Amino acid sequence: MSDFRTVTDDFAVSPQIAVADLARARSLGFSLIINNRPDGEAPDQPSSAVMAAAARANGLDYVHIPVTGRPTEDQARAVSNAQAGAKGPTLAFCKSGTRSITAWALGEMAGGKSRAEILPLAAGAGYDLSAVLPG
Repeated sequence: MSDFRTVTDDFAVSPQIAVADLARARSLGFSLIINNRPDGEAPDQPSSAVMAAAARANGLDYVHIPVTGRPTEDQARAVSNAQAGAKGPTLAFCKSGTRSITAWALGEMAGGKSRAEILPLAAGAGYDLSAVLPG
């Protein structure tokens, strides 16, 4: 079972989730799953196609925004736009959750939130973004 880490009332991140975690995500009220992991990054990870089908079978929307290394401005914007269009809370995942929360944070900064607002939210979820956020 994966470790869903609450960042805000509308956003959480997790290290790699399994197909079985999608029913739990739905039961916790998530409506959108964002996969920030590129396909084939590890031999044991489920593909995006498998995760998309399982998410939809569980009544969840699904978006694949693969990130390699630090998220780009376009990737951060895509995460922000996907979350803005969600019908409820969003769960984003990658291998450790770091790319997911970094993409979210950069999108939040582009939308006007300050570094000082974002750092404690990330820290509360177990991520130190002080070295990666501009500021």
